[in-house]
Amino acid sequence: MAPSGAGRHAAGTTRTAGGAARAVTRTLSDDPLGGTVRRTVLPSGLRVLTEAIPAMRSVSFGIWVAVGSRDETGPQAGAAHFLEHLLFKGTHKRSALEISSEIEAVGGETNAFTTKEYTCYYARVLDEDLPLAIDVMCDAVADSVLKPADVETERGVILEEIAMHDDEPGDEVHDLFARAVYGDHPLGRLISGTEDTVTPMTRRQIQSFYRRRYTPPQIVIAAAGNLDHADVVKLVRQALRGTPMDTDPATPGTHRSATPAVRTKPASVLVEPKETEQAHVILGCPGIDRIDERRFALGVLNNVLGGGMSSRLFQEIRERRGLAYSVYSYASQYADSGLFAVYAGCAPGKVDEVLDLTRTELARVAADGLTEAEVARGKGMSKGSFVLGLEDTGSRMSRLAKGELLYGDLMPVDELLTRVDAVTVADVNTLAAELLSRPMSLAVVGPFDQTAFSVSR
Repeated sequence: MAPSGAGRHAAGTTRTAGGAARAVTRTLSDDPLGGTVRRTVLPSGLRVLTEAIPAMRSVSFGIWVAVGSRDETGPQAGAAHFLEHLLFKGTHKRSALEISSEIEAVGGETNAFTTKEYTCYYARVLDEDLPLAIDVMCDAVADSVLKPADVETERGVILEEIAMHDDEPGDEVHDLFARAVYGDHPLGRLISGTEDTVTPMTRRQIQSFYRRRYTPPQIVIAAAGNLDHADVVKLVRQALRGTPMDTDPATPGTHRSATPAVRTKPASVLVEPKETEQAHVILGCPGIDRIDERRFALGVLNNVLGGGMSSRLFQEIRERRGLAYSVYSYASQYADSGLFAVYAGCAPGKVDEVLDLTRTELARVAADGLTEAEVARGKGMSKGSFVLGLEDTGSRMSRLAKGELLYGDLMPVDELLTRVDAVTVADVNTLAAELLSRPMSLAVVGPFDQTAFSVSR
């Protein structure tokens, strides 16, 4: 889901002879492994993408906003997540109960989530109920009233969510690792914000964030399932008419630039002392950004190192030695940065051995590389997980939106599989030699003193 080049589709609106802006629609693909994908840019700059899959009897509909926690200033930390909660609390047309009950009455479901680079609001319904889903979701996202009482109610909910997160050391260690690598940069902060930033946040601050950030050029609407593209566009335009998102003509936003790259901290150790039964550790380093051409090789490398039960780390640490129940590697990629890391959850007394084995395996792969058979297996895992992940309308809807929002393009399924097939043993081993030789940061949550570990340990 990333571009191999520019210009696959039109970038904006066109104008009639009289100067009025009109929508531009193009067919992006007629994929044999999927359905027909079309894209319309409305005069306001809002983009609508659909994938028509007649064999399905459901539709997933999502509104994706190119705003996440990294777009907040320090005092605003948590604003994007706070807003995500509030948009379901009521509009000028519907109460919070009506928003949820209208979708649930037809057996549908709604939800939302905030990430560091975007926010998504989505619904999944029967195909015949798509008009209702479009009207409800567009109403909620475009015309929320943000009542003062609702702000206070959701503030309490979010503070409970933050406290609950603090009680989940397996989640907390990932945030600790991000802070070890990114420090005070927004990528190193909690998406939810903290008690210190959420408690004093005012309705006026949230309202300002809402109206400045939630503008049509920053929004992508995506839908997949048994649908007609023209109908979806018509219904979206109707649902947004008369709302704050019914704006003058504008050019759609572009995906985030990869330059300048985020400056990361020197390798460091962060320990969160907690009396837990299990220690949670992450060892890793800065990785590559999401448009780096080596991302396909990275996917293969990650699969072989710690991407499944047959991976090197899983076999060595869990299967052969029984030192950890959970151990895996992962890569996180942003517009201008990335992470590569290994996670393990184990008994506190086994942390040293787990870390030693992990460092040894990473050093071995950096020095000796992977075998041809391992690379072939890693490529098969990449292709299989991608294709199998497209078995439902929600995954297909997400693919459309992320392609447009994060890359400005939609890579056809066949092209993506071809790119994975093109990865060579030399590609993977060259990347491994560079990436796995980088200084590693360490994050630990467990019953340890803050001075119990060092970078070189």
